[in-house]
Amino acid sequence: MALPSLLLPLLLLFQPAAVPPQTTPAPAAKPAKEILGWSASRPLTWADFKARPMGTDRLKALTSANIDVQVACKDFVFSSTVTAVFLPQESWVQDAGKASANLLRHEQLHFDITELHARLLRQKLSTVKLDCQHLNPAFNTLTKNYFTAWQREEARYDAESNHGLNQEKQLFWETQVKQRLALLESFASR
Repeated sequence: MALPSLLLPLLLLFQPAAVPPQTTPAPAAKPAKEILGWSASRPLTWADFKARPMGTDRLKALTSANIDVQVACKDFVFSSTVTAVFLPQESWVQDAGKASANLLRHEQLHFDITELHARLLRQKLSTVKLDCQHLNPAFNTLTKNYFTAWQREEARYDAESNHGLNQEKQLFWETQVKQRLALLESFASR
């Protein structure tokens, strides 16, 4: 179990004074995590799922995706960048050689739902006026609400489609998400 990164500096501050300084070289910096931005022209492949599968998990695959939100205030003007990202080192498939195309479509739709909610957030951020001097409370509340809605929809998708095993519901979800993405095309990342 890893400690949250914010706690590590605090733990270092409280080392006993009698501990001699380290003489071993510092570990090399970790390479940046690989991420894939959502793209209509570049669907996921099983090769993108690079994490080791959870051996005890009943799932056949897991998509790890996130909505990356970068904000800035320059000369008291708010700006933001919102990107739906897929995390290969946290996504896995039990056996890519035996995994079905239907399962990959199910996992792709998880990523598509992430993009849908990124577009909804982009749309909202384009319409609100955020005060750069008091940004945190308003921005945190806004993004928390959007992230909660995204997580709920992801859970509902898995429940209704039975993780893609209910083909009728899977097709329903694919159609709905595709239509909703099209309606929000003007908020697609460029």
